[in-house]
Amino acid sequence: MRDEDKTIEDCGRSAGEPAFAAESAAAAYRQWLEYPDLDEATRSALLQMQGRPDLIRQHFGAELTFGTGGMRGVIGPGTNRLNIYLVRRLTQGLANYLNRRATEGTMQSVAIAYDTRAYSREFATEAALVLAANGIKGLLFAGVRPTPELSFAIRERRCAAGIVITASHNPPQYNGYKVYGPDGGQAVSPFIDELIEEIAAVDLFAGVRTMERAAAEEQGLLELIGEQLDSHYIAALHTLSLSQPAEPLTVVYTPLHGTGAVLLPRLLNSSGYIEVIPVAEQMLPDANFSTVKVPNPEEPAAFTMALALARQYEADLVLATDPDCDRVGCAVRGSEGEYTLLTGNQTGALLLEYILGRLQDRGALPPDGVMVKTIVTGDLGRRVADAYGVRTEETLTGFKYIGAKIEEFEKAGTGTFLFGYEESYGYLAGTFVRDKDALGTSLLLCEAAAYYKEKGMTLLQLLEELSRRYGYFREDLVSLELEDLSKADQLMCSFAQMPPLLDGVKLTEKRDYYEGKAWLLPDGTEKELTLPRSKVLYYRLADDSWFCIRPSGTEPKIKIYFSVNAAAAAEADQKLQRLKKAVLTAAGL
Repeated sequence: MRDEDKTIEDCGRSAGEPAFAAESAAAAYRQWLEYPDLDEATRSALLQMQGRPDLIRQHFGAELTFGTGGMRGVIGPGTNRLNIYLVRRLTQGLANYLNRRATEGTMQSVAIAYDTRAYSREFATEAALVLAANGIKGLLFAGVRPTPELSFAIRERRCAAGIVITASHNPPQYNGYKVYGPDGGQAVSPFIDELIEEIAAVDLFAGVRTMERAAAEEQGLLELIGEQLDSHYIAALHTLSLSQPAEPLTVVYTPLHGTGAVLLPRLLNSSGYIEVIPVAEQMLPDANFSTVKVPNPEEPAAFTMALALARQYEADLVLATDPDCDRVGCAVRGSEGEYTLLTGNQTGALLLEYILGRLQDRGALPPDGVMVKTIVTGDLGRRVADAYGVRTEETLTGFKYIGAKIEEFEKAGTGTFLFGYEESYGYLAGTFVRDKDALGTSLLLCEAAAYYKEKGMTLLQLLEELSRRYGYFREDLVSLELEDLSKADQLMCSFAQMPPLLDGVKLTEKRDYYEGKAWLLPDGTEKELTLPRSKVLYYRLADDSWFCIRPSGTEPKIKIYFSVNAAAAAEADQKLQRLKKAVLTAAGL
């Protein structure tokens, strides 16, 4: 399973957190058991752990912490599990942060969304009640909603922040808590750094304020939001359209038991030319995601039921979104009736070609247009952007950095954001949402497919045309399981000492994002990197191939990204395999 949402910057520590001593775990266990206001279900679960030191260590032998992308962990009682007490503490820290910086006499509000996972509704409600007890109005969605709609809600209602309860595509036993800033993007520095300090200062039990729901509603400190905002959001999504295709399009869609079921079929059906055929069994909310092994559109197995339905109806496209509906995967029907799953890199390049081509046709391509991608995203999109005279900017891994670029462009008054994407199936067009948005992306994918269908071309044929024009790009990711996190540091040291030749090709550039420096290897010229510090090594070769290494930070894994290009598909496939072998051999793997 790919793990792109859990980077060294992006998540709180869980599996990799240094273990407490057994005595400390036992002491924390007793503290919880003795807390007088502990709910009965939690107390009962703790009592079942008595005489089970191994179980106590699992739940109390480490501490989930809030990182720069929030917190994610297994649901359950204890310091090393996600539960209402940790959710309350996180929210108290957010309330303290907001109140310390608020203008006196103003009423602040925070939008709160949640997905279909176990306890998501309960965690979201608890967060709203902590905010209310601190004089901050909680705008709580009345039901499950896609994460990008939270971003929209923050901007639409001018909120001071946002909270989403989700663990994205993690296994069913997980849930998570993520904070958004007032711009609608995932919180970044300095907001997130200061928030982490505020949370750390909150005592888990004694430092938290909460109140009853009835009192919060009576005092106007809790408001349910939903249908009206849904309509505004859908209207905004339709403004992304660049064509009005007359050609009908048949689309099979699965939300993989997630929040996409609420709005995505409604959005696509309202286009007038798209017929949506839902995978009925997977339209139902299911915290166990019982029809899939992992609810992740990056995994081909997640498309099994959808592809079977697509073959039955000869659908043009198959779309699958993850549980919080911020990422989308796509399969395209070819001329022979077969279905091909697109990679995230391919989907991004196709969308970019469609968007920039239609803007150019309209004479609406801005002179300062910018496409934003992460450093581990493939380069076909860059070639497409170059052809249209659009600048490409790169960020570290994590869509929060792409969202932050939009704010940066607006404040600077230069740079018009046109599109942003990452190889892990996250895309964004438009600026009314500041995070990856599977709804807007799905609409544009369908629109592009219908537009090219009218011209007698499928998206697969368009991809082939782009490949002939700019080169055949191939990418891959190797995720190495390690004995422990300390092994990751040893491997990073190995990768820091790469030989000058790999598979007979010279290394031309090395970037060390932790040191904040890059070197042109032929002459040793050094330059400063402007991106934030991160434990990432990046190498480029003379034939324009590259590879990039970074540790997970939350699990004993290290991830190695590879990218090559060539004039022919078979040559690119061979180059990729040779590069992978050469890199892994040089690192002693």
